[in-house]
Amino acid sequence: MIPRQAKPQLQALAQWYPVVAVTGPRQSGKTTLVQATFPDKPYVSLEDPDVRESALSDPRRFLGQFAGGAILDEAQRAPELFSYLQTIVDRDRAMGAWVLTGSQQLGLRSEISQSLAGRVGLLELLPFTLGELQAANLPFTSMEDMLWRGLYPVPLDRGIPPGIWLADYFATYVERDVRQMLNVRDWQTFRTFVRMCAARTSQVLNLSSLGADCGISSPTAKGWLSILEASYLVFLLPPHHVNFGKQLTKSPKLYFYDTGLAAWLAGVRSAEELALSSLRGPLFETWAVAEAVKINLHLRLDARLFFWRDKIGSEVDLLVEHGSQLRTVEFKAGQTVAGDWFGSLRKYAALRQTAASAAHAPEQPEPGGRPMLVYAGSQPQVRDVADVCPWPEWPGKALNLLQNK
Repeated sequence: MIPRQAKPQLQALAQWYPVVAVTGPRQSGKTTLVQATFPDKPYVSLEDPDVRESALSDPRRFLGQFAGGAILDEAQRAPELFSYLQTIVDRDRAMGAWVLTGSQQLGLRSEISQSLAGRVGLLELLPFTLGELQAANLPFTSMEDMLWRGLYPVPLDRGIPPGIWLADYFATYVERDVRQMLNVRDWQTFRTFVRMCAARTSQVLNLSSLGADCGISSPTAKGWLSILEASYLVFLLPPHHVNFGKQLTKSPKLYFYDTGLAAWLAGVRSAEELALSSLRGPLFETWAVAEAVKINLHLRLDARLFFWRDKIGSEVDLLVEHGSQLRTVEFKAGQTVAGDWFGSLRKYAALRQTAASAAHAPEQPEPGGRPMLVYAGSQPQVRDVADVCPWPEWPGKALNLLQNK
């Protein structure tokens, strides 16, 4: 098993709460992690119809089989158990007795908030970070290979060609989850919608345009997008609102958690094809932002992540905020550093300085160093406005930023 960054956090939660819940997309390694962390606990999958029927027909007897607790996999499939589980944990007061996993935010979290509020420690587990694979000495042959293959555990572990596994993953897991959460009548339109989302990864979200391109209304597009969020396929990065005297973008940016899935949905079928594709840059940014988001969630850090963009198109891809302190990061998919790459970083720094001077307050120093630019090349550089970081070094740099080092 490749060690997961989240394991120490899971162990800590089990010391503080009677119930620990691990959520995340299907096939992200939740079951592997909880079984490796708690090898002595009985394991039950509520995906199995006969097990689920037994649990729902006689909940007290079912839970009574496990005097010291158990791992209940895909617990959102039997939400009726939660009220009975509340009675057990309040009676026994044993920390870390029960471990729940679930692949739907809406299903598992809604039941927790209703029946187990205050009794559950929550952990979100996403597909691998590049940092986890580097620590296990499992490098990729190239940046394009990493973006195309993605970071889901199964194809990396078994050597399944990404196109085959991702096609099966979308058909067997994604569509099934959507059927459970949403009454979609036109599946072909929904598939088109997901593919259009993939083609827009790392772009500012425009629901009207997205809906129009798919032949659906904006409210329908918003509802379908919420399902993709609940299934841990996509996330929205909010804009950072700072009063710089100019209009700022107020819409979030859309990202996929996994570049391999986004590339496959967008029709990219090889790393060589990706190298020549217009999606190379957006997927590079998607990976870099998702890497930071994953680390933040796996380690349960409190950094707040944003982007900044004004109405004329100047943009900083990632802002890492700790209180009133900010660190700015730009991502570029080129392999040769160009002078015009630093324009947005310079503009943002100047605007911050001007705003601070106008408010008669000193500019807040950026913690841990200067702005950073991450690119697809291999040599670190120091420029006047930013430190230039090669892409393999981003996981370590991101960890330091998120920990405010």
